[in-house]
Amino acid sequence: MTRNAKINTLLLLLVAALAVLPLALGLGEGKEEPFTGADAQAEAAITELRPDYEPWFSPLYEPPSGEVESALFALQAALGAGVLAYYFGVRRGRRQGAAAASATAES
Repeated sequence: MTRNAKINTLLLLLVAALAVLPLALGLGEGKEEPFTGADAQAEAAITELRPDYEPWFSPLYEPPSGEVESALFALQAALGAGVLAYYFGVRRGRRQGAAAASATAES
């Protein structure tokens, strides 16, 4: 097994552990919504500390449910990953093309 394959396998196992361990250890048990985002936790902390707090502004678009909000977030993440993958793919292709062109020019 090459060094890169070992590193990739280790990283894959680490990501799997990060995804499974919170569920296996029961870190979210006993809560109404165990894995809420930081925004929801901050809102809960603010309303607990200052019940009379009034937000400065409201969102431009409020999704009808948490599932729609999660789907929009996943779509945003997928689009961002696609743009990054395209960019790095184009850079690698240009580098390989330049290397191939210089190799043919030398021979």
